[in-house]
Formats: sequence, structure tokens, C-alpha cells
Amino acid sequence: MKDTSAHITVQFLTETYTTYRPLVVRYIYRKLNGCMETEDLVQDAFLRLLEYRSMLRPETVRSFLYTIVRNLVTDYLRRHYKKQEVMACMCEGLSASVEDMESAVMAKDLSCQEEKRVNLLSPKVKAVYSMSRFEGKTTLEIAEELSIPKRTVEGYLLTGRKVVREYMRQCI
Repeated sequence: MKDTSAHITVQFLTETYTTYRPLVVRYIYRKLNGCMETEDLVQDAFLRLLEYRSMLRPETVRSFLYTIVRNLVTDYLRRHYKKQEVMACMCEGLSASVEDMESAVMAKDLSCQEEKRVNLLSPKVKAVYSMSRFEGKTTLEIAEELSIPKRTVEGYLLTGRKVVREYMRQCI
């Protein structure tokens, strides 16, 4: 008797597969906009159906299969959108780090160019420019340190800035 019921179950499953496979393929294909994983999901749906073999009845198999397929599609879409979200975050982070790196390289290059031009200034103009630009000193502090008038410091600073600015414009 068991052998006959097993045979009927196999026949029933074969008929179910033959009858519903085209419908399942069409449903998944439509829901996933022609996704290449359609065949994989169809196979997964029928494998899951086999897991519930003891519960299957001819009158409930269609709704049971539909529920399985709907859940598979939902899970697939959830994973797909989550993956896209993660990839977008990664690309955004990568893009920001590339931009940061590019900015750092450009800033370093410009700094080197500025330093190269500053080294070509006359010694007094170079000293005043360097103290102001790189050490952050005021004109009064520079004047006191170099023992020269504040107006002279301002003149040297004006000259140095003008020369370096013109050079940097050419670099950019």
C-alpha cells in the first residue's frame, strides 16, 4: 500500500510541476522585470514545495505554491535592494575618499609649488612672507623680531604675496 501512495505522490508532484511551472515562471519573470535568476527561483519554489509533500492536497497545492513563490520573490527583492543600498554607500564612501585623496595630493603639490617660489624671493621678502604665512605671525610681531619698521614689513609682505600669487595662478 505504501508503494502505491508513494507512486501517486510522485505522479501528483510531476503533474503539479508540469501544470504550474509555466505560471510560476511567468509570475516571477514579471515581478522581477525579466531577472536572470528567474529559473533559479522557480527551481527553489518547487524544491520548497517538496519539503511540504506530506501536507499537499490537489485542492490546496496552487495556493500553497503561490505563497511559496510570493515569499521567494519578496525575499529576493529585499536582498537585491539591500545589496544596492550597500553598494551605493560603498561607492559613495569610496568616491569621497578618492576626492579627499585627490584634494590632499593637489594641496600638497600646490604647497610644494608655493614653497619653491618663496625660496626664490629676496632674503628679506622671503623671511617676512614665511613668518606671516607659515608661522602665522602678525606684521607687528615680524617687525619686532626683525627690528625693522612695521611699514617695511607690510611692503615686503605685499611684494611677496603678489609674486607668489602670480606664480600660483600659473600653476593652477
